[in-house]
Amino acid sequence: MSEYIIIADFFANEISGGGELNNEELYKLLKKDHNVIKIKSTQVTPDFLNKNTDANFIVANFIQLSEECKQSLQKKKKYIIYEHDHKYVRTRNPADYPNYTAPKEELVNYDFYRNALAIVCQSNFHESIVKRNLNLDNITNVGGNLWSIDSLDLMTEVSKKEKFDKCAIMVSQNWHKNTEEAIQYCNAKKNAIDLIYPCDYNEFLERLGQNTKFIFLPKTPETLSRIVVEARMMGLGIIANNNIGATKEPWFSLKGPDLIKIMREKRQEITTKIINIFS
Repeated sequence: MSEYIIIADFFANEISGGGELNNEELYKLLKKDHNVIKIKSTQVTPDFLNKNTDANFIVANFIQLSEECKQSLQKKKKYIIYEHDHKYVRTRNPADYPNYTAPKEELVNYDFYRNALAIVCQSNFHESIVKRNLNLDNITNVGGNLWSIDSLDLMTEVSKKEKFDKCAIMVSQNWHKNTEEAIQYCNAKKNAIDLIYPCDYNEFLERLGQNTKFIFLPKTPETLSRIVVEARMMGLGIIANNNIGATKEPWFSLKGPDLIKIMREKRQEITTKIINIFS
């Protein structure tokens, strides 16, 4: 039985973002057969790392992880970076640069990425951007995300229900989610709109799934875009720009129960791949 420690700035009980929900499911899947703990970046210390020398570290979002702790992890070399955005670029937005490629002087955390056992990416699109910026050989792609069985079951039921001829838009205060432009697009096309404001996760899925289309025009490259996959799993058509990793995956031609089946399989596939990295 191995020991895993998941480090992140926030967890799903604090923020219901895609990365946090994915990390929570990974935690639960690993916990079935292994000792697993979660710890916030701000609570990690060099002493904590030294006391857990035999552990396998999974580093998710790490903006709040100290430089001293990054150095300590690099000496151990028993960590992976489960990449959810772009913390190797100073602006955290590769779309600021031609071909998503930042100048070398704009790269940050390079050694932390270089010394990881693996940089785990969410999609082929995500992997290609990380490779062209970091030019490392420890980059791998899991081609999907993790959802709970309950969430997949809920989306299966929602996918079967009658839909309204409306275009769903996620209302977000985050500028890079670009809610305003999505609304402008629908108004110009005279599409009926269903604005979905922040709410309970299950309620959000049900609201999203009752529409025929979902529009999403992010300003930063989405490593996968969990919400786009959720919309697709519930049978919605997608109106999107080129910044979405999911739309370039081989399984994206599927929708509804067929795509849900793929994501059920990803639960074991992704977990096994992460375990094997540490073998």
